[in-house]
Amino acid sequence: MHSPSAIVRMKFLLLQQKYLEYLEDGKVLEALQVLRAELTPLKYNTERIHILSGYLMCSHAEDLRAKAEWEGKGTASRTKLLDKLQSECSDSHGHMSVRTLADKQRSNSYTCDHKKQFPCYTQQILTEHCNEVWFCKFSNDGTKLATGSKDTTVIVWQVDMDIQQLKLMKTLEGHAYGVSYLAWSPDDAYLIACGPDDCSELWLWNVQTGELRTKMSQSHEDSLTSVAWNPDGKRFVTGGQRGQFYQCDLDGNLLDSWEGVRVQCLWCLSDGRTVLASDTHQRIRGYNFEDLTDRNIVQEDHPIMSFTVSKNGRLALLNVATQGVHLWDLQDRVLVRKYQGVTQGFYTIHSCFGGHNEDFIASGSEDHKVYIWHRRSELPIAELTGHTRTVNCVSWNPVVPGLLASASDDGTIRIWGPAPFLDVQDAEGLNECCSMDS
Repeated sequence: MHSPSAIVRMKFLLLQQKYLEYLEDGKVLEALQVLRAELTPLKYNTERIHILSGYLMCSHAEDLRAKAEWEGKGTASRTKLLDKLQSECSDSHGHMSVRTLADKQRSNSYTCDHKKQFPCYTQQILTEHCNEVWFCKFSNDGTKLATGSKDTTVIVWQVDMDIQQLKLMKTLEGHAYGVSYLAWSPDDAYLIACGPDDCSELWLWNVQTGELRTKMSQSHEDSLTSVAWNPDGKRFVTGGQRGQFYQCDLDGNLLDSWEGVRVQCLWCLSDGRTVLASDTHQRIRGYNFEDLTDRNIVQEDHPIMSFTVSKNGRLALLNVATQGVHLWDLQDRVLVRKYQGVTQGFYTIHSCFGGHNEDFIASGSEDHKVYIWHRRSELPIAELTGHTRTVNCVSWNPVVPGLLASASDDGTIRIWGPAPFLDVQDAEGLNECCSMDS
């Protein structure tokens, strides 16, 4: 008769193999289910569960096998597993061998470090805004977060990269209509703020000094609701739904304009020439300001409320009214995937790529949650609860793969990080903050 503790250890070893095999096959949803619903409830070796959870952020099968020091799915690893189980069954020394193995894995220098684990735990709630928070965006170097609110302010937060905590650095005031969009310059020296549909002004701030460099308005009839920086950092494009589409320098001087394009959202590609603009015809078109040509790239059947582009310029992530989050391949001009779970009506919600190699996708939602998907899987792998009203925007830190920010109509910004797993209660806490979509 085996002792209850030996049975738990054997179950743990079997489930660990099951979890790793799912991960190697790219079945992230199934792997997370094993971690949450089968491994964690055993209440055994929580430190090892902490390490296993880090493997969710591994970018490919080779990365997983190296970090886990595991042979991969197949005869070799399963034979090893059988040997371990046999040693549990056959004699009292089995306990020692399993413990030695666990100790070896704990000290394993290849395990995914703290920064590569999954952001599903509220690390901090920022409450300094006094009205709805419409937008949030980490700087390109990951050291700052900018947030824009209906309360007419932009707050710039400093990220302490060691403890991954944020503190207020500067408050930029006077945006009479509120701030619904923000864009960092490529070198993070400047920040541009835009307002909602009835706002004809745009603010360009020096982040370090907190001084307003440019307040731009071409006409009181304009609507300047979106902006994107040229990669050279010397120009930007801006526009809105009333038909304005401008290219300007840092002093707000008009360099070029495109007539009659009703812009919803903008993005500059890395070639420095092509600007992507979503418009009121439910499409994204590419505009070349040098030779004044334009072409259709994406056509949807419903309004494109916002979009963002992956670092390599290949993929676009769209929030589509009444439809949710869609992934497009810009090169092949095809719809790759429709992500499920998110509630999207006609509010403007901003999603983002993130994590190691931008393998993950996050979006706000009108049901007060933040949804996270693996890029290859249509079902969410996590639903983050805590906000009490619509989550308007999410931003994944580009340098720290385990740090995510979300901005909500409840007036708060939540900073999400890896679950601490300091003890069994913390391990169980993953179930509370990372509820699954069944």
